Amino acid sequence: MSTHPYARYVAMGDSQTEGIGDGDEVHGYRGWADRLAELLADANPDIGYANLAVRGRLTAGIKAEQLAPALALKPDLVTVMAGMNDLVRPGFDAAGVARDIEDMFTELTAAGARVATVTFPDIGRISPLARRAMPRVLDLNARIRAAADRHGVVVFDTFPHRITTDPRLWCADRLHASPLGHARIAAGMADALGIPGHEDWLRPLPAPPAVSPLRAAVVEARWFAGFMGPWAWRRVRGRSTGDGREAKRPALGPVVVPERAP
Repeated sequence: MSTHPYARYVAMGDSQTEGIGDGDEVHGYRGWADRLAELLADANPDIGYANLAVRGRLTAGIKAEQLAPALALKPDLVTVMAGMNDLVRPGFDAAGVARDIEDMFTELTAAGARVATVTFPDIGRISPLARRAMPRVLDLNARIRAAADRHGVVVFDTFPHRITTDPRLWCADRLHASPLGHARIAAGMADALGIPGHEDWLRPLPAPPAVSPLRAAVVEARWFAGFMGPWAWRRVRGRSTGDGREAKRPALGPVVVPERAP
């Protein structure tokens, strides 16, 4: 059994940390942070877990809405995943986003918590239409690594690893991890935290079937029409999928592994 020193884990972030892509609106969402808490509970069944993440939140919103409640829970472990919602918007301010992330690192580590964060994968491999955003990804990732280094924050660095761009780890919208993807993120975060037994998160999947160039082009067009178009329309109207939503686990509570999912 893996061992670790953590007794109070708090997750902060947006839709990925909330668990979108791993569950549904009827039964609820699990996600990588829930899965990480389950891995931690294997060694310490009494661990308390809170998830303050809310879909659609920008980094400034995560800082404004989640930092104080996280500190009030007196965690000894905090994960912070932030920046993707900023990255895909016009007028992206890498320096401002990184500053808000570092402010969270500063306060959480000063309170005595072990903090872990994550970089973003090579999104150009996930969707060719996203390649234009690669300079933003590289810039933000570099700023996250530098801020983490200054504060002794653990970095789960997804960018260098090809497995993180395997389409089977992503939902059809290519914005959220699939159940398999969330499971790999949880294992990768556990590995980054030095918890033994999770090195296999890098294990490659069997080779997928070949796809013709024509089929690939059709898939890209359908993705743009079905997911990217509606997303852009929400931005134009100033709407967010997180409007009116609150954290799913605002208080520390016991970890229960769902029976319905592997």
